[in-house]
Amino acid sequence: MIIDFHTHTFPEKISESVVGQLSRQAGIAAFSDGTNAGLLRSMKRSGVDLSVIQPVATSPAQVIKVNDVSQRLNEQYEGRLLSFACIHPDFENPAEELRRVRAHGFKGIKLHPIYQGVDLTDIRMLRIIGTAAELGMIVLTHAGDDIGFPGVVHCSPEMCREVVREIGDFPFVLAHMGGWRKWDLVPELLAETSVFLDCAFSMGTIDVLPGIPLQPEMLDEAEMTRFIRLFGANRILYASDSPWTDQGESIAFLSRLPVTDAEKEAILGGNAARLLKL
Repeated sequence: MIIDFHTHTFPEKISESVVGQLSRQAGIAAFSDGTNAGLLRSMKRSGVDLSVIQPVATSPAQVIKVNDVSQRLNEQYEGRLLSFACIHPDFENPAEELRRVRAHGFKGIKLHPIYQGVDLTDIRMLRIIGTAAELGMIVLTHAGDDIGFPGVVHCSPEMCREVVREIGDFPFVLAHMGGWRKWDLVPELLAETSVFLDCAFSMGTIDVLPGIPLQPEMLDEAEMTRFIRLFGANRILYASDSPWTDQGESIAFLSRLPVTDAEKEAILGGNAARLLKL
């Protein structure tokens, strides 16, 4: 079973404008139209069995609406698409909302400190993470830099390490291999913890838009293999960040790595299935 642990979709009426805006802001191409149907088509082409959608609340007012839409999505696409819930650090009563979404069967939450303008170690974030951990929920956070916000730091590997110190052992997933473009710090600070790393938007090459001179440096096959050896294959999650990379190309990249078939199976889906308790 192949599980893509980190994807994004948007409602059809706004998907074209949202994907276009984000694409221009980051200077990168999109590989799907950003709709649920577009993701399902990508999954069919790539052989992905289940995609986990990671919604982001960029304001407190979005939280309940996005979570209600995500709940309907989980009901409609059960077994093919699975959405996490969102939360915002300025939401009036985050603990109550976390209990509500947990009661509705949500398995985890997504945080994005850069889009939300708050450090991962801010007390508001720590309270959210602590409550989610108490409820047995997975917490996935953007980690490292963001291609659309150069120079903005709200979720460094040091901050991720501090969260582990404060909260303890819980299902904590750091997107973008623990810290996008901060990869030199990740092994030293995080290898000895219990965190999981997803490989979204971290491997191979990224297609930039015409006229964009910068080609982001990503992890090559040797570097990815080193991360697998340092963290263990049981803590790496296949993720594409669709629509921002092609699901099939991400699978092909992982399939070429010089690791065992059992390790590849774990990365491509076994670890995610265990985390999600499927």
